Amino acid sequence: MITSIRNPLIKEIRKLHRTKGRREQNLLLLEGTHLVETAYEENCSLMTLCYTEQWQTRYPQLWENVSQRVKRCELVSVEVLSSLATTVNPDGVVATAMFQPRTEGKITDFRLGLIIERLQDPGNLGTIIRTAAATEIDGIWLSNDSVDIDNPKVLRASAGAWFKVPIFISSGLKTVIRKYQENGVNVVATLPNATKTYWDLAFTKPTLILLGNEGAGLSNSLVSLADEIVNIPLSQGVESLNVAIATALMLYEAQRQQRFK
Repeated sequence: MITSIRNPLIKEIRKLHRTKGRREQNLLLLEGTHLVETAYEENCSLMTLCYTEQWQTRYPQLWENVSQRVKRCELVSVEVLSSLATTVNPDGVVATAMFQPRTEGKITDFRLGLIIERLQDPGNLGTIIRTAAATEIDGIWLSNDSVDIDNPKVLRASAGAWFKVPIFISSGLKTVIRKYQENGVNVVATLPNATKTYWDLAFTKPTLILLGNEGAGLSNSLVSLADEIVNIPLSQGVESLNVAIATALMLYEAQRQQRFK
């Protein structure tokens, strides 16, 4: 059992709390049973598994499955496990996996996608990814000045959906938008002063939804590319919705229309 946070392996894993450490090692930090189980089910390249005795006793089958595939498997003390996690009350397991950014291929039969510009809150991004998986969208394109896609908080907030949705990091969202527009995809932006509401959209057509920064919203340069601009109705005195909530409303409206068209 590893009992010291000064252990070389523990030091290396703790570096994954920061962007620099994740970039240098090209690894994801997976905290908690659900993320580890999902990574295993999705055939991720698991590198290290650190777990407590209590966790092994509670999840014997998962421990056996993962330990047969992972490169290195280590029993650690509760104190060491706590030092590896970014959460206050970890549930007894932390793993690392190879980070393999997706390369964008041609999406055939495109139906629905998200363009996300300068999003900063990892909880918002994780929640958006979770909703995107639930509504089976075709892809998410994230600007490269957004929160790190491999931020541990993003993975946790996605509740495992991170592994199920195609997510692409882009330095040129305009190019992505124009490419899909040229193939007949309808591009939609939301603005509070728009006269058309989001439920008046024809989501039965292939659609790209543009989302912006939590405070500043979408840049004018992306708004100018939109084929349609809509609002989400709000009661008087309410300025805006959380971006993850707004996304969920639109994705589920799209799903409703497509199911009952």
